[in-house]
Amino acid sequence: MSGLSGTSYGADEHGLICGFWIHPDQPTESLPTLAQAQARLADPAGGFVWLHLNLTHAGAQPWLARHAALAESFLEAQQAGSRSSRIERVGDELFAVLNDVTFDFAFDVGDVSTLWMQVSEHLVLSARRAPLRSVDRLRMAVKRGDRPRSSVALLDHLLRDQADELQRIVRQATERVDDIEDALLAGRHAGHESEVAALRRLMVRLQRLLAPEPSALLRMLSNPPHWVAEDDQQQLQQASEEFALVLRDIQALQERIRAVQDETSARVAQENNRTLYVLTMVTVLALPINLISGLFGMNVGGLPFLQHPHGFWVVVGLILLLTGLVTMLLLKATGRRQ
Repeated sequence: MSGLSGTSYGADEHGLICGFWIHPDQPTESLPTLAQAQARLADPAGGFVWLHLNLTHAGAQPWLARHAALAESFLEAQQAGSRSSRIERVGDELFAVLNDVTFDFAFDVGDVSTLWMQVSEHLVLSARRAPLRSVDRLRMAVKRGDRPRSSVALLDHLLRDQADELQRIVRQATERVDDIEDALLAGRHAGHESEVAALRRLMVRLQRLLAPEPSALLRMLSNPPHWVAEDDQQQLQQASEEFALVLRDIQALQERIRAVQDETSARVAQENNRTLYVLTMVTVLALPINLISGLFGMNVGGLPFLQHPHGFWVVVGLILLLTGLVTMLLLKATGRRQ
């Protein structure tokens, strides 16, 4: 058996990102090509093979069609781009559609992609279109020497990595919401509307994509394949509970974000009302001068004070008098309303 140092990441002509033969009591063997993986599958020797493929590679789909004994649901789901999370039993194998964040995740709703998996007693086949964080963490863990005792234990490891990654996202989003709330309390809400809306869209998308997963996992555990050990079933049950906790955290964060949005909207509306009130006051106070200047600017016969030596100041005084009267009426109306 060869060590892991010879792994050629993503260099296989058929789109193989990484391949490993894993045995709980023996050193992990790297399988840098699908030809070597097929040879090892012919004699798994008590272990199992994990193959991780890049579906954007031109050679991946043809190889899967020719050599992989895939369930129809696997092919249909990845060809149709199925996005609903689930882990279900198909014959004597497990089929999983898992949603995860991309490797360059930046709190954007488009940074969520799909991983398709098929798990049998001696083979774990995973495929993705975009680099994903959780499966990459699993790949690095296997390279460092982690040896899951079975193919289901590898799936459980991936689920726990995914739950940890989601919890980290929720923690970072919570910190950003805390900062926005502090800014709102200090009266600085300008510029946060778009960020709050983006966070809410992200949480809604994560909950929508991940919410079906725990229930689907429980349905599978009620009738697992015969080769799934009882210990593995218990581990998957615990993984389901961890996901349920993360989903509850996401839901709680959604409520906080909704409250922040409501508060932000209320303050924006209050500022808009104040601005409109000021504009209305200025317009009303300018009404006398606009009205009188308009009348005296008609240039028709009979205009008063046309020949009066102090006519200009008389008109100015009239304007000030009317403006003061309007101001008193507005102040009285405002005080009555308050």
